[in-house]
Parts: sequence; structure tokens; C-alpha cells
Amino acid sequence: MKRLLFEISHTSTYEYLGEVSVSHHLLRLTPRDSTRQRCLEHHLSVQPGPETMRIRSDYFGNLTHFVGVETSHKTFVITAQGRVAVNPVFIPDLLETPSWEWVRASCRDGHPEQTLEALEFTYPSPLVPAPEQFAPYTQPSFVPRRPVLEAVADLTRRIYEDFVFDPAATTVTTPVEEVLHRRRGVCQDLAHLEVACLRSHGLPARYVSGYIETEASPGQPKLRGVDASHAWVSFFCPGFGWLDVDPTNNCFPSMRHITLAWGRDYADICPIRGVLVGGETQTLRVAVDVTALGPTQAESIG
Repeated sequence: MKRLLFEISHTSTYEYLGEVSVSHHLLRLTPRDSTRQRCLEHHLSVQPGPETMRIRSDYFGNLTHFVGVETSHKTFVITAQGRVAVNPVFIPDLLETPSWEWVRASCRDGHPEQTLEALEFTYPSPLVPAPEQFAPYTQPSFVPRRPVLEAVADLTRRIYEDFVFDPAATTVTTPVEEVLHRRRGVCQDLAHLEVACLRSHGLPARYVSGYIETEASPGQPKLRGVDASHAWVSFFCPGFGWLDVDPTNNCFPSMRHITLAWGRDYADICPIRGVLVGGETQTLRVAVDVTALGPTQAESIG
């Protein structure tokens, strides 16, 4: 089966106004292994060099690095580099999926282990605290007995058309309710919005972080979310598993979306989180390069 091989470089540079004497960081910068992708190699470097580095998986199965730096510094640089192989994704026919009401009932009342695990993603979470508020916006897509994938695709399209992609409109702390009111934001905001909409109808939905690589077709605009971390949504359908949708680009993520981590929302899977002693104010520069190295013939990634 043909798959694509990607080379990824992600550098985050923090510059502090004052000296930092101690810093501890939790990093989620290693691409996940899954049925659709495999991380073939990955290297993480930190400058200044850490006194402590521990690796473990978090509650959601994302690989994390805990880094402790005790050398005084005013600049802190994290570089993650790796190669990831991505398989084609099977996308069911929209009309062949079960009704959204059946999916909701199955996730509430079902007993298979995977269904019970998905149920956790129907509840409020730190950054999506009141999903029921989003039911009125969601309702036009979720008419009675509509196939769930058709309903989700329609919701994804509406978010893409109704909301303006505006990097200046929000910050990482902007409540998702404000995004709905202002009708503008970035990929993180639109992903949280769709998660809230799906949960408002009792459907399991999780937040996915990663990267997107795009090439503009002749005469076509380049996809938004390029040269930076990206975010999209995954929802659960019994019999099909977790299916990805990208409201920022109105598409089903396939060969050019690379998954880093998933959780209930961004708070669960922030790529870099730190605690400092000193430093006063800080500035951050991020450089991300995702390069397709070309298709390669390989066995299915399992």
C-alpha cells in the first residue's frame, strides 16, 4: 500500500527578559503511532541541556517528556525532529453510517470496551465546560434520523463557512462561547467549537493536535493552518471507530494531517507547558516545517 513519508521539524525559542534559574517543562511533541500513521524516528533536543528528562505516556496514551533545567538561562530552545509515515484513510460513504441518534444511544448504553472509552468524551471538559449551549447552532445539521457522518460533514461545512479564520481575534484563553458569539478564530477555536457542538448532541468528540502539510493546486488557495501546529476533531462511531474532521479546512483529514496527541480539549494536550523560577516576561518564536519526502511502498501500518 502506498503511504507518504514526512519529515518534521518543530523549533520553539523562548527569550526571557530576566534570568531563569530553574524551569520544568512537560512536552508533547512526539507523533503518535496509530492505525493511520507510524512515527519512524524522533529526536528531541533542549538548550540549555536538562539535568532531568523522563519519558512516559499520559492518561490518553500520548508520549510525554518531562524536562528539568537547572542552569541559569535567558534563552530556552526546544527542537523536535522526526519522520512519520502516513497511510491512506478509509472514509465511509456518508449515507452508509448509522443515524446520529443510534450512535448517541449506543455510546450511552453499549458495553464494548471501545464504546465505553468513547463515552468519556461526551462530558464537559475544562475548555468545553457547557456543551449544551451549542445545541441551537448544531441543530440544523442534526435533523432526525440523519446518518451521523452526513450530519457531522454538514456541521463541519457550516463552521467553515460561518466563521472567519482570524489569528488576531483570539488567544489560547478565549472561551469557546466567545468564539461562537464573535464567529471568528483559529484552528484551535474551531476545533473546540465543533467538539462542543458534537457533545451538545451526546456524541463522543475529542480534540486532536498535530501538523498539516499542504501544496496549493494551480489557481487554488493554499489551505489555512500551514507552517504551524494544527488542530482538528475526531468523533466516535461504533463499527467505524474514530473518524477525523477538520473544520478549519472543511475536509476529512487524510494523508497530509499528522497527529501529535489527542485529549478532551487543548488543556489536556498542550504541546509545551512549563513552570519557571525567574524570567519575568517572555517572547516566543515558533518555526515548523513539514516536508513530504514522497510516497513509499510499504505494508499497511498497524
